[in-house]
Amino acid sequence: MAFQQGLSGLNAASKALDVTGNNVANSATVGFKSATTHFADVYANSLAGSGASVVGIGTMVAAVQQQFTQGNITTTNNSLDISINGNGFYRMSTNGTITYSRSGQFHLDKDGYIIDDQSRRLTGYNAVNGKVITSSATDLQVSSAPIAPVATGSTGKGMTADLTFDSRSEVPTPTSGTFSISDPTSYNWSTATSIYDSLGNAHTFTLYAVSTATAGEWNVYTSVDGTDPANSGTAANPGTLTFDTSGNVTGTGVIGVSVDLDAVMAAQTPAQTNKASSPLAFNIDFGGSTQYGTSFATNNLQQDGYTTGSLTGVSVSADGIIQGNYSNGKTKDLGQVVLANFANPNGLASLGSNQWAETSASGSALVGAPSSGTLGALQSSSIEESNVDLTAELVNMITEQRNYQANAQTIKTQDSIMQTLVNLR
Repeated sequence: MAFQQGLSGLNAASKALDVTGNNVANSATVGFKSATTHFADVYANSLAGSGASVVGIGTMVAAVQQQFTQGNITTTNNSLDISINGNGFYRMSTNGTITYSRSGQFHLDKDGYIIDDQSRRLTGYNAVNGKVITSSATDLQVSSAPIAPVATGSTGKGMTADLTFDSRSEVPTPTSGTFSISDPTSYNWSTATSIYDSLGNAHTFTLYAVSTATAGEWNVYTSVDGTDPANSGTAANPGTLTFDTSGNVTGTGVIGVSVDLDAVMAAQTPAQTNKASSPLAFNIDFGGSTQYGTSFATNNLQQDGYTTGSLTGVSVSADGIIQGNYSNGKTKDLGQVVLANFANPNGLASLGSNQWAETSASGSALVGAPSSGTLGALQSSSIEESNVDLTAELVNMITEQRNYQANAQTIKTQDSIMQTLVNLR
């Protein structure tokens, strides 16, 4: 009598229960991939070859295969919690040793590196001066350095002023006899915004519209920080805009401005010393302005300068770009997360702690940017849950329990038959 079939069945059923138990235990593990047990039958080698009368000697576990199907995505409050929607693995580095993971629960360490809970560093492409350098992947480090200020006009864009002028306006009759920023009767309308010097200091820049006796013609005056144009050095004479009978600007609609910051700061009460570059020169583009029979309106008033800003947070886009958000409202690219994929993910070696290692069976890692090729997209402030189906696992557990009991019964039956033979007289 042979007990081998029953014993192999008990071992296989026990191994299957282990796999199911491991799935259930990790049903709440972020990025965990469930596994299934594959079985194969066992036959003894025979010199006579196989035939219809050959009886197998049991079963064995052929493989434990992980299922790299997509897990559900759940949102979180941490912008560095990142989920992968699709194929791919995060490329993690531990002192140069590379492993791969689907768990995207990251945070920053004291040096600004993006790490997981075991201090493994996320790898990708770092950025230089806001430009991602797509060379070889390296440890991603987020710089906390403030963003430098930019003076108005230094990028070449200057100011854009899309205004609506009221064609019904009359020529003003100033009480003071001439234009003055302190005399509201000397101009028809004004609007203001902030401009910035080379050190990031904000200055209040005001535009004044004065209708002339010529139809469709407007004189444009400016002031900075409440100083009179004659003292601020912005313009000895006002700029002039003209509109055609359809209400559109004639010519380029561009007026040049040069602000004498030394004079502006000296005119303050109390007087101040200017420490920024002077003069501050830029163009104002009124090309999108119109003149209609309606009230004055500011439709768009923007300029290209800004003050310095401190890093307030980071976000990650679908293509892996890590963007820094700064207190001055600006953003800057700080790096890009890379993903890796394999020809045979089931060939990866499981290391625990949500990590896999490359093997000859998996093939070499194919590294690239998210959302490119076959690689999935990233989603910030979210995690990928375990792909374990608890309902299916509990049903599997019942089935495996019955298999174990049935195999135990074959051993019991074999033992009973053997006992009968022993008791023969």
